[in-house]
Amino acid sequence: MIANVRERLAVGNQAAQSFHRQRFNLRKLNEPEVREQYQIEITNRFAALENLNDDEDINRTWENIKENIQTSAKESLGLHELKQNKPWFDEECLGFLDQTKWAKIQWIQDPSQSNVDILNNVRREISRYFRNKKKGISES
Repeated sequence: MIANVRERLAVGNQAAQSFHRQRFNLRKLNEPEVREQYQIEITNRFAALENLNDDEDINRTWENIKENIQTSAKESLGLHELKQNKPWFDEECLGFLDQTKWAKIQWIQDPSQSNVDILNNVRREISRYFRNKKKGISES
């Protein structure tokens, strides 16, 4: 059971890390002038890369290629704006989720009854807070 919880936390951690990645507005590539601008930008950046010496580390070369593609995409396409499905969800809600994660980690490290009680209390309080927040009732 504890291994399953640890595995789920690890997967959740990976999802949280991938959440902060940049997402580019790829729909702009459907516009011919934006696509042409992006192609010119990439061509110019790779032409500059060809002038670098070949003695460089392969990992550094890969980082240069990756940075050039990301910079070109950011300049030409811009970042994708995520639509917010939950307008009530804000920074305070993220803080409460961090509390839940902390309580769960404490319970995994020491599965004592007191940590179980703390985890359940935190979950109950957060559920109550989210429910009221959705309804438009803010608690102080």
